[in-house]
Amino acid sequence: MAKGKLELIPVEDIKVKKGMTVDEMLTAMGRAGGFTAQKLADATDIAESMIKKKDCLRILSFPACIMATGTRGVIVDMVKNHMIDLIITTCGTLDHDLSRTFAHYYKGDFMMDDAMLRDDYEISRLGNVLVPDSCYGIVLEDNLLPMFEDIFKDTDSLTTHEIIDQVGARLDNEDSLLYQCHKNNVPIVVPGITDGSFGCQLWMYYQFHRKLRIDLFADEQMLSEMTNEAKYTGAIIIGGGISKHHVIWWNQFRGGLDYCIYLTTAEEYDGSLSGARIREAVSWGKVKEDAKKMTVEGDATITLPLIYAGVANRLF
Repeated sequence: MAKGKLELIPVEDIKVKKGMTVDEMLTAMGRAGGFTAQKLADATDIAESMIKKKDCLRILSFPACIMATGTRGVIVDMVKNHMIDLIITTCGTLDHDLSRTFAHYYKGDFMMDDAMLRDDYEISRLGNVLVPDSCYGIVLEDNLLPMFEDIFKDTDSLTTHEIIDQVGARLDNEDSLLYQCHKNNVPIVVPGITDGSFGCQLWMYYQFHRKLRIDLFADEQMLSEMTNEAKYTGAIIIGGGISKHHVIWWNQFRGGLDYCIYLTTAEEYDGSLSGARIREAVSWGKVKEDAKKMTVEGDATITLPLIYAGVANRLF
């Protein structure tokens, strides 16, 4: 809507019909003018434009928790279908992807007895997902340390994205994010690499290989070059924290993101980055004022699969 001009678009009722596709429902939501439904429909349109835009660097950032859920499959499919060029995430993403490559997580409930889970079953609860000890730390220790011995046999220094790529190269599982990112040449950058079990295993390796160095500056150099060299940049950002900030931080040096979709459950009243809306990033120069942008409030395990399904229906 141009400044000073008001375009009146009627609200249309949603008409549900047998065999209705996700894309058809999203389109109906867009005509319905119904609060977050409208935002979800607009975000899907922006995601489609971003993915189709020639010479656009497409970035995805997210926290680790959703990798413990079936939404992992959506992210893997986005990589397989060449919708994403770069991932910035947290260390737990590596933990959950690898653990679920070698073992299973299980469905639980938010109201389960946590003391019972720990004392009787040696199970950790992640929301309503159950993570047995045997499927997490033990699995990672058994598989990662031998990989690190091989990966670092000819070098003492690698970036996070190089280490992650080398681990992905040693997997053979179509459902694994690390495997698919290696296969499709999508770098994964983890700025907080020591903040998780994967990083802990690197620390364990360091106990016997004191020359080991993680080259974080080379990670940052790659991010700087990728964003500065891109004609356009766009991002789907899930949640806040270090992964979100790394996306918007490097984009400020090129004048801001051209496309930005933010999926969050956080409120903005506490001043946190998780709650900060896209309009706040505009004030920092991290998102362009005229960027195609939308914040969608809601659980990303709901909103991201719907956005992906809508876009995939249009493109494939």
